Amino acid sequence: MTQASSSRFFNPLMLWADVAVTTQEMWVSSASVVQARTERMALAGLSPSPADLAEFQLMANEKLSAVGESSAAIVRQLQTSGLGLLNRAIRQWFGGAAALTGLLASATPAQALLQGDRLLEVGTQVAATVSQMTSVPARVTQRGLKPIHAKATANARRLAQSVNV
Repeated sequence: MTQASSSRFFNPLMLWADVAVTTQEMWVSSASVVQARTERMALAGLSPSPADLAEFQLMANEKLSAVGESSAAIVRQLQTSGLGLLNRAIRQWFGGAAALTGLLASATPAQALLQGDRLLEVGTQVAATVSQMTSVPARVTQRGLKPIHAKATANARRLAQSVNV
């Protein structure tokens, strides 16, 4: 089970709180990585060692890789969440319009009751869809941050270990 599919992520507020925590961790990790790599560049000067050159190349490759992974994750999440919910909302809008038209065109109290029930049912479905729509931007952001966060925190750990060795 992925972290985002657990029950605590049903609430959009919790999704945004997770995005905030992930962003903070990423910023802290990024700051330590930038500091370590800047120091390494400064010490290497105009004649970097093969190990320095490998680290600098790794830095560039990781950034490109993380941006690519992040972009792909955003597109996948938009396709699964956003488009599915948009499709559902459009179908429910038409269903609501049909139920309202049926209610207005009812000739008997029994028909009006039946159409009123249909309208209430569609309204309940719309409310559920709208509540899910509020979480889509947070899920997209969450998925987009994940690869960048993973690279930043892994680099921070790796570079901290190389300094402590």
